[in-house]
Amino acid sequence: MERTGIFAHSVPDQSEAQWEPLGDHLKNVGKRAEEFASYFGAAQFARAMGLLHDIGKCSSAYQRYIRQPNDRLARGPDHSTAGAKEACATYGNIFGRLLAFGIAGHHSGLMDGIGLNQRLAKTVENYSGWEMEAGPLPQLDALLNEQRLFKGNSIDPTFSAAFFVRMLFSCLVDADFLETERFYAHSRGESPPTRGGVLTHGHLNTIRAFLARNRRHDTPVNHLRSTILDHVNGKIALQPGLFTLTVPTGGGKTLTSLSFAAEHALAHKLRRIIYVIPFTSIIEQTAAIFRDDVGLGDAVLEHHSSFDSEKYEPTGGNDAEGEGAAGLAKLRRDTENWDAPIIVTTAVQFFESLFAARSSKARKLHNLASSVIVIDEVQSIPIHLLRPCMAVIEELALNYRASAVLCTATQPALRIEDGALPLKPNGVREGLLISDERELAPNPTELYAKLKRVKIEWLREPVCDHTVAARFAEQRQMLCIVNSRAHAHELYTLLREKGLEGVAHLTTLMCARHRRDVLAQLRVDLEYGRPVRLVATSLIEAGVDISFPEVWRAVSGLSNIAQAAGRCNRSGELGPLGEVLGRTVVFEPADRKVPDAIKPFYQAARKVLDSVRDPLSLEGVRDYYRWLYWAQGYSALDRAHLAPDETLEIMREIRETTKEATFPFATIARAFRLIDETMDPIIVPWDDDARRAIINLRNAEFPPLEVQRRLQQYVVPVPGKLRTDWLTKGVIEVIRPEDYGDRFVVLTEERPGELPPLYDRIAGLRIHDDPVSRSSESNIFL
Repeated sequence: MERTGIFAHSVPDQSEAQWEPLGDHLKNVGKRAEEFASYFGAAQFARAMGLLHDIGKCSSAYQRYIRQPNDRLARGPDHSTAGAKEACATYGNIFGRLLAFGIAGHHSGLMDGIGLNQRLAKTVENYSGWEMEAGPLPQLDALLNEQRLFKGNSIDPTFSAAFFVRMLFSCLVDADFLETERFYAHSRGESPPTRGGVLTHGHLNTIRAFLARNRRHDTPVNHLRSTILDHVNGKIALQPGLFTLTVPTGGGKTLTSLSFAAEHALAHKLRRIIYVIPFTSIIEQTAAIFRDDVGLGDAVLEHHSSFDSEKYEPTGGNDAEGEGAAGLAKLRRDTENWDAPIIVTTAVQFFESLFAARSSKARKLHNLASSVIVIDEVQSIPIHLLRPCMAVIEELALNYRASAVLCTATQPALRIEDGALPLKPNGVREGLLISDERELAPNPTELYAKLKRVKIEWLREPVCDHTVAARFAEQRQMLCIVNSRAHAHELYTLLREKGLEGVAHLTTLMCARHRRDVLAQLRVDLEYGRPVRLVATSLIEAGVDISFPEVWRAVSGLSNIAQAAGRCNRSGELGPLGEVLGRTVVFEPADRKVPDAIKPFYQAARKVLDSVRDPLSLEGVRDYYRWLYWAQGYSALDRAHLAPDETLEIMREIRETTKEATFPFATIARAFRLIDETMDPIIVPWDDDARRAIINLRNAEFPPLEVQRRLQQYVVPVPGKLRTDWLTKGVIEVIRPEDYGDRFVVLTEERPGELPPLYDRIAGLRIHDDPVSRSSESNIFL
């Protein structure tokens, strides 16, 4: 029977005249993917992928399937393997496989090479006639010309090919999603949702105006901050690539790095700024500074790791490709693609996306090309993933025209010149190639001396909570930072029981909006000299502008100690710099085991505390990283955790599979985790804004992206076992599980408009008495 039309997507309840022809979809996706990849010189690679990705829909079996009235129940045929087969047939076994990984996985995700081999050997439905739909493909010579421009990575040259596949995959899946989104919006007579765009001179002028209004020379610290800013901006003409910015805490790193990123981006026609903040910080503080204080408003996108659309699969049935007969199912998995002028995100979101296999998580990667990436507190990269993280940072600068600024108060020894990384087995020194000229700060050694505001004291004997509480009683304004949410809660409870004034608590058991409200009040109380006795986890150590005359820090790495010291006498308010110093006390909590994840950092820090007079001097920092990295050994810098008793050397796996292009993408994605503890989000109806967003989520046809963004500030992460237990008990509920799985889970309100009983207006989520959570909480550091 002759078919009347070949379609990519159908429209429920509309005639075939309103459906999307397959040829239109292939060409539109090819054109959009080509545009995305043009920023890193691979336009023809990406166009070929777009033209081939859905040619399996030419089969009679798929065209029968697309006409099914209920896409939840029907199981459709494989429509992505056909394009992978044709890519290899057209472009050969090497170039073809570089395309085939992304084509075969554009719904299900990048697979291991073994899986791709199985797909390429698979018998699929007859898809003859695809040439008429796709049109002419790019010539092999065009791909060869583009490939010649790519350079080999200095950490390991084989890394470049595997990462190239990831970037092409990103171009394809984002183009496919956006074209599908556009088609369905038009089918409803609507315009597609607005995406954020790129950095403009208007944004730069807003930043310049803010800095001009707030430039002050009234104190030595403010004068020095101004000097640093001028020096850093004097280097914007340097060609895009790798930079370091080494400025002690309190030296104005955040705004200085934003200024450099914007000036440098516009000078070199780079598209956006990605600001990466360690997972142990409050990213909403930095986002709020950029959005509200600087005045950048909607140009700033704040992206957490809260809602992973493919981690929580729907309970309803979709086809094996996750698209459904009509193609609507994939729109329910809408996630960020970082199409915005300024993105503020976490290190977890950033690095795990760079090694992700899932399409929803990887679709944003192509927007890193031709961008400025500021990696704040780069020393927070876990040791066991250091080599792959270094490789990906260099790769973005080397082959994707990105500028990466390694921004920190305690610059780790990641450069070859620093000499702290272990030698490779062949005796060659490893590290990033960053010359002294590309250090943006003026004379870091002198800066450390000028900005000295605290004295570090190390209490060598273990200290119990009652001793800490006694010091809180003596000190009206004091901060204590501990290593787990459980310890923070217990110490906070002890201070409350003692009846002390101004007791406050800050952990990720409080949603971001709650924490922001608490911090705003604390700053006012500190300014007016009221009692402020704050217990917090490490989330307060980066991106939080707050200052106490005295800070206590439970033992950790030297970088954490330096960050804690940055919350003490932050602007030199106690007296002249170098003369009147704040007090920062490092202590080992009694009756508490140092968490395994912290032990290597603490062991290296102890050596510095023992042997160096000023542990925060550049000499102390250099010694710290020398001991830290050398003590671990070369192999420890690439030891991902595939299973409790199984590790994976990511760089070696890539190197050993490059020749045959059998990269283990799915296996690497499972192993690459910055945080081992699995955490799942619970949405808290904290205020009326949160409640309105929850209502919108319940009623919208698809989860609106702007609603997901708003809800990020109302999420509390909890151990997965606890969330499962609470679902069973009915104290939390799933929003539309048939559409979203258990992706969106909200605390149940007993009475509308009131906080749920499980959420405390002072301390946040009440989980410490729950036996399911008790063991996990002692290892959660935020």
